[in-house]
Amino acid sequence: QVTLLEYGGGLGQAGASLRVSCAASTRTFSRYAMGWFRQAPGKEREFVAGISASGGSLQYADSVKGRFTISRDNARITVYLQMNNLKPEDTAVYYCAGSTGRSSGYVGVIASEYDYWGQGTQVTVSS
Repeated sequence: QVTLLEYGGGLGQAGASLRVSCAASTRTFSRYAMGWFRQAPGKEREFVAGISASGGSLQYADSVKGRFTISRDNARITVYLQMNNLKPEDTAVYYCAGSTGRSSGYVGVIASEYDYWGQGTQVTVSS
């Protein structure tokens, strides 16, 4: 069983930057593709960004391309989501997810492709 713990969410103004982080409990973290999803009130959970186990493949939702950057530090067993130029529509609970048993270059963009989930961290952007 893998535990994922998100932290670093909070409140920001439109145009500001925030970084959310996700720490994993597994020593085999480097074998996991990782992703960030978000869910706003009254909406379905949506894909935000994903990174392959190797770190060489990245995927972003169109709504965050050019503003958000996903990265990972396998030594710290942590994945990050740097969010720049935040918009009010980025307000949501952000979830970290991990997927194992895939190729090193695989990046999942669908929630069902992920095996482990964190509890989520709230990000609120005011206008």
